[in-house]
Amino acid sequence: MTLLCTSSAMETDVVAVSVLIPVYNEVDNIAPLCGRLLPALEGTGRSFEVIFVNDGSTDGTEEELRRVAADRRIRVINFRRNVGQTAAMMAGIDHARGDIIVPMDGDLQNDPLDIALLVGKLDEGYDVVSGWRRDRQDGFATRTLPSKLANKLISSISGVHLNDYGCTLKAYRREMLQGYRLYGEMHRFVPIYAHWQGARLTEMPVRHHPRRYGKSKYGLERVLKVVLDLVVVKFLTQYETKPIYIFGFSGAMFMGLAFFAGLYALYLKVVDGVSFISTPLPLLVTLGIITGVMCILMGLLAELLVRIYFESQGKSHYTVKGTINFDEPPVGSPSRTDKTA
Repeated sequence: MTLLCTSSAMETDVVAVSVLIPVYNEVDNIAPLCGRLLPALEGTGRSFEVIFVNDGSTDGTEEELRRVAADRRIRVINFRRNVGQTAAMMAGIDHARGDIIVPMDGDLQNDPLDIALLVGKLDEGYDVVSGWRRDRQDGFATRTLPSKLANKLISSISGVHLNDYGCTLKAYRREMLQGYRLYGEMHRFVPIYAHWQGARLTEMPVRHHPRRYGKSKYGLERVLKVVLDLVVVKFLTQYETKPIYIFGFSGAMFMGLAFFAGLYALYLKVVDGVSFISTPLPLLVTLGIITGVMCILMGLLAELLVRIYFESQGKSHYTVKGTINFDEPPVGSPSRTDKTA
């Protein structure tokens, strides 16, 4: 990737707000967006930067970004190829300098004036403020209805109830985006990760405008991706440090199925005189036992991998918000030297 309009001074300076905008083939939207975004950010009275992440565009977006980046408050990351919105979001987070990080879309459907409202909500003590496109300006059958169904599914499974997971416009305190990486299509699940880390989360309505230029990069095919990613998120948020629970539960279910199938086979043999080989029950018993044992063994292997992952990288499965009356680093900290007699 190539960084534009950066310098050693800019890399080290801290700003109040970093706005992250992943774009892919949005050449016609760049200039109008900057024309609205910069005045809106100036109106907040906070220092800011705008980070465009060009996700391998092929329509002249890179050249347009190079032009608008004459303003040093605009920074640009160019990917060599298209790798998806989640990777673009992660790159923006990695390079952001702001204490508050605000992702938004680059298609002019999000309103820059809402950024001040989201950031202001953070000042009330929240860690994450999620935008809600209550009056969404998209096709109902192809975009709005699938989104509503997906939001209900995600909320019910994750336990984090939001009306609009798909709205990119959100505001995060920087610390809520640290400690994990995003893969696949998981950018929409960041509020779940943040909630998992103890974030105070709220939602507020934001404006939504019809798309004027270009075309949407999403279709109904992303529904399956969302469901599969949701399974991964559910596993990571609840079983990352105890995978034996889910594997062991699955193994117990298969063994229970084998047990009841065996009992039923014995019942048929003793009461009705039905031969074992005349039913598929013995095969079901065998497969149930084998599958159950394999699930438990996989759970034990996963437990070993989890411990290797955390201990080899010096990671912890807990996060400390702050301490009181601690004058020295905790045990295990690289800066602590144990004294020996």
